[in-house]
Amino acid sequence: MSNYLQTTKELYKDAAITPDVGLCCTTSPIWQLPGLSIPNKMQQMNYGCGTTVHPRDLANNPKVLYVGVGGGMELLQFSYFNRQIQGVIGVDVVDEMLKASAQNFVKAEEENDWFQKDFIDLRKGDALNLPIEDNSVDVAAQNCLFNIFKADDLKKALDEMFRVLKPHGRLVMSDPICNQFMPKYLREDEKLRALCLSGAIPMDDYIKMLTDAGFGTIEVRAKRPYRILSPNHYDIDHNIIIESLEVAAIKDPMPEDGPCIFTGKAAIFYGNDEYFDDKKGHVLMQNQPLAVCDKTAAALASLQRDDIHITDSTYFYDGGGCC
Repeated sequence: MSNYLQTTKELYKDAAITPDVGLCCTTSPIWQLPGLSIPNKMQQMNYGCGTTVHPRDLANNPKVLYVGVGGGMELLQFSYFNRQIQGVIGVDVVDEMLKASAQNFVKAEEENDWFQKDFIDLRKGDALNLPIEDNSVDVAAQNCLFNIFKADDLKKALDEMFRVLKPHGRLVMSDPICNQFMPKYLREDEKLRALCLSGAIPMDDYIKMLTDAGFGTIEVRAKRPYRILSPNHYDIDHNIIIESLEVAAIKDPMPEDGPCIFTGKAAIFYGNDEYFDDKKGHVLMQNQPLAVCDKTAAALASLQRDDIHITDSTYFYDGGGCC
């Protein structure tokens, strides 16, 4: 195991034994769902930067894989929608984290009359070599884990997720990103990388890693402020802004003209006709915004029509539209 991964393992071993509320702070609210009670210790061990639990991914009782179990909160949330014996698989390389989450599930069973701890299948395993069969999972997820990996290991982890997902399966992720220059000494700091800070890479690079792994559709679902590395704490001369990115990468076939990447753009037709048809599968109804991928947005903009408006990226996409 690489030195920086060993440092990460030791940090989260300690966080499993003694919950560290300030270790990571999610930028999205904890789901409050009818009949769902999340034990306090699970919330204290919520070592993520966003959320990977989206109800629209979880229809029809999908088989779910979650890598990096933490205190088990997102596993419990996935189970809320799944409710099948071993319907949700949790994989972690840290024995202490597996033990702590298993104890938390006993408490969750006491607090939730619908929940059975057997809904969760906990497995010892490495994100770089998942103990999961090929093409066997509908939804895979990780929260604030992949930003820890250096480029070669990140490629392995993404390839593993792609391998275990069924065709059209979804990889749902939340990670810190940073679009500013990160000094090498910060990137090489094993503790800062383990703390989900200095491993953050630019959003475009992050998305390219996903498409290079073969994912044909990418949805940018949220982009929020996360952390600041400031000169009064680090040897830098300006603030470095880190953001939290929530993304779904879908195992769709790769289009001949490149991946479909949705960053929250929309096209609006406001001409005199009832609709506009570009003859390529995109029909814009009169004054009705249509979510479009960046590729389609660029193609429509290249027409240089004065009756079609293309919005900027909102970095928020919640489905619909066309590519």
